[in-house]
Amino acid sequence: MAPKKTQDVTDTQAAVEALRAALNGAGIVLPSLRVDPASPGLQLVELGRVRADVAVCLARALEQGARE
Repeated sequence: MAPKKTQDVTDTQAAVEALRAALNGAGIVLPSLRVDPASPGLQLVELGRVRADVAVCLARALEQGARE
């Protein structure tokens, strides 16, 4: 049986924009964030490469969110 798709993840571009907005709200910018053009059927999101300081900020934001 195929996994059930939800509205939130069916539209890959919408998922990218939602993630970008959430990251921006935390003061984090992933410049390479985009829909992965090599895998349209898989609906993958490419996060790209980031500097070490951005990775640390992302980790702190995730840790803070996990505590809430």
